[in-house]
Amino acid sequence: ISLMVYLKNLTAADFLLCLSLPLRITFYASKSAIVQQLYCSFGASALLLNMYASILFMGYIAVNRYLKIVHPSGTHILQSVRTAHIISVVTWVCLLAPAVIYTILFFITQKPLNSIPSCCDPFISASVSLFFTIIHTLSIIIFLVVFISLVFLYYSTSRRVLQAQQRQLASSDKLVKSRRNMLVLVSIFCVCFVPYHLVRLPSTFLTSSRSVVSVLNYIMEVTTMVAVFNICLDPVVYFFLSKTFRSRVRMVSWRGNIQQVNEQERAAVHCYSSELSQ
Repeated sequence: ISLMVYLKNLTAADFLLCLSLPLRITFYASKSAIVQQLYCSFGASALLLNMYASILFMGYIAVNRYLKIVHPSGTHILQSVRTAHIISVVTWVCLLAPAVIYTILFFITQKPLNSIPSCCDPFISASVSLFFTIIHTLSIIIFLVVFISLVFLYYSTSRRVLQAQQRQLASSDKLVKSRRNMLVLVSIFCVCFVPYHLVRLPSTFLTSSRSVVSVLNYIMEVTTMVAVFNICLDPVVYFFLSKTFRSRVRMVSWRGNIQQVNEQERAAVHCYSSELSQ
């Protein structure tokens, strides 16, 4: 189904985000100029690319679940697997394009440095800085659109649940489950991405005071870690929305319980045999 397409792409975004983290850690731990250039050109853009891929695919998942409520037969064009594949490809292309342009501009317009900087700002020219500001502005718009959409979809789902319960419809249980799934999405989205963007907005446009910028940069690092934490929380989304993932988790848990019981039985038999031998 189309939902699995979005879930797989969300998994891919999380995986690629994981791959970009070692470079970010090395950037802060190393004083190598090559590492600094690699992170400022490739690492930073890769982290943002995959973060906003996660944001967009969470939005697509929410829309998909809402359409499942409105069109339970799955006949809407946005519910088709082909449409999901097209949307996913277009999303990745639209995210990759500015990342590639930024990386190319970075190396073309890179400033010569006499010392190794502790941040990316000395590497960035005026043209790259302008492009970076434009990208961040568009990113904030993407976040706001997805955030407002998630809140609206959750509100609409809650209204449908209330109406179904008042009419005592048989589908009310399914709607309650859909509302729960939507709540999981909205909660994870808010916990991970809202703090980051609350800091990102002023840090992008307020550059007059060095002390303010310094504080914002520090807070930005904290909120970035919180945003990256969505890698750990997204499996909760998979568990609630994917029957296949849920059944596999339960199967692994069931096998683990059986193995534990078998080990306990072997230990009991061993103790009993030891007592008999004495």
